Amino acid sequence: NAVIGRYKLSVQSTSSDSSSSASLGTFVLLFNPWSSGDDVFMPSKAECEEYVLEEFGIIFAGNKNRISSFGWNFAQFQGDILDICLSMLDRSLSYRQDPITDASHRNDPKYLGRVLSAMVNANDDRGVVQGNWSGNYEGGKSPSSWTGSGEILQNWKKSGFRPVRYGQCWVFAAVLTTVLRCLGIPTRTITNFSSAHDADRNLRVDEFYDASGNHLDRAADSIWNFHVWNESWFTRSDLGPSYSGWQILDATPQEESEGIYQCGPASRKAIKEGDVELDYDCPFVFAEVNADCMYWNYDTSTGKKTLIFSQSTIIGQAISTKAVGRDDRVDVTNDYKYEEGSKKERDIFKKARKKLGLEDKFDPTAPTLQEIEQKPDISGKFKVAGPLQVGKDLNLILVLANLQSDAKTVHINMTAWSTVYTRRPVHGIWKDSISVTLSPKEEKQFPIKIPYTEYQQQLTTDNTIQVTALCHVEGGIQVLVQRDITLDNPTIDIQVLGEAKVNREVDVEVIFTNPIDTEVTDCVLQVEGSDLLRGILEIDVPPLKAGENSSTKFQLVPFDVGPKHLLVNFSCDKFANVKTFKMVNV
Repeated sequence: NAVIGRYKLSVQSTSSDSSSSASLGTFVLLFNPWSSGDDVFMPSKAECEEYVLEEFGIIFAGNKNRISSFGWNFAQFQGDILDICLSMLDRSLSYRQDPITDASHRNDPKYLGRVLSAMVNANDDRGVVQGNWSGNYEGGKSPSSWTGSGEILQNWKKSGFRPVRYGQCWVFAAVLTTVLRCLGIPTRTITNFSSAHDADRNLRVDEFYDASGNHLDRAADSIWNFHVWNESWFTRSDLGPSYSGWQILDATPQEESEGIYQCGPASRKAIKEGDVELDYDCPFVFAEVNADCMYWNYDTSTGKKTLIFSQSTIIGQAISTKAVGRDDRVDVTNDYKYEEGSKKERDIFKKARKKLGLEDKFDPTAPTLQEIEQKPDISGKFKVAGPLQVGKDLNLILVLANLQSDAKTVHINMTAWSTVYTRRPVHGIWKDSISVTLSPKEEKQFPIKIPYTEYQQQLTTDNTIQVTALCHVEGGIQVLVQRDITLDNPTIDIQVLGEAKVNREVDVEVIFTNPIDTEVTDCVLQVEGSDLLRGILEIDVPPLKAGENSSTKFQLVPFDVGPKHLLVNFSCDKFANVKTFKMVNV
């Protein structure tokens, strides 16, 4: 239970008439998950190896219908990363305000986790990474372009501790993983799909659409395609043994907690049981995986809003993390909540609402029971009809079904917008409107084609498009049909040509094929990997004509044995951040 950090070590020798002291240097004391007395003790050796010693990770992204993943180099044991992590502690607001009290709490993982969740983002304290969700990343690097934490932490130090531009949720989570693993606290990244950002603590997320079906960016609340946070493993002496184990920390600056952008530690057990009154930030995390959604039609001229429909089962899906010792996805949704739609899950939701005082309070912004219980006359969905790839036309089918036994006339306003992964609309791509009559119980299909030439200029680096159809049913209530689409980048291939041995050169070849029928230019290959090469290798690749292959060769000189991971990121004017990784056995 000693305070972690850098200690001076000296030896004192005394003889009968004199004593002398000699300095032996310094050492750094860390948390020890292998030691049963430590707050971070983790009984499983395999888990200690994954969550403390492993420098490579896999982060899950995309959306719940189409989960994608990419590699990340945590690099917690490379170069001077430990020094940078220790200097983060000395630059925190807590240390600046009261150095003695701050240092005396550095034996407590829950204290350090909270302080570091604030320090990884630049808000309040000129921390490590500056967030940017605008879709425009001028003046910095696009958040999708990073492949590891080492470069970010080094850049922060080199610039005299100026925030590094730019990050989004997985960058904050990955950097926090690096820092906590470096200090000996077992930590992993968690991805939550359809993640709620509940800004007003009412366990409800409101989204607004205008009459044309455009998603309006007017609510503080939002539903992200995915959100990445951290879990760290330690005891909760403040809450009691049943709340020990995995604790949620979130360094992404979303809402202030105690006046600054920090979040957690929230006990995962407390989230599952609806114990939202417990420290720290449980209501916000509970909402991320459990909030109810309300979709409203908003009349921009009168300010009047009408409920289109509400849903209680779409938030918090396919909660994912990397498997121990394997490159697979593990689903941990059941560790966050009881089965969606079960009585137990609804009871926990009511318990949380009650603890937050939402049961008894009249909420003027909430829909009436009459609004919630109204039943639509038609149903609709978007089906995918073709490949979801950058460079290809986007083909969808709008399927509408009349649920009634009399004919219905429907006026449909459709839009497609490019978005960032938080589903914030950035550029309008396409719109159309049609009117149809559906016979009793009839189902009709309407093909939709959005050509690559129409969306290519508007796409953000997240490759996400939101398609919406707002259906005005004559004499009935409106129906909102929407789908969030993530387009896949083309693939890239790595070959290691020969056997990788310590301090011996080995050739690597990276192959990329241009899949579109126009030339791509400004091609750059970025390569990194702990113990395989120092720093980051950047290689300019010549322009590629339509359908042309490029082969790029370079050499590695590995400097440690064992399974290592090589990460590659390829970008050009038409494709941003085509990523892959390969395990290299040295």
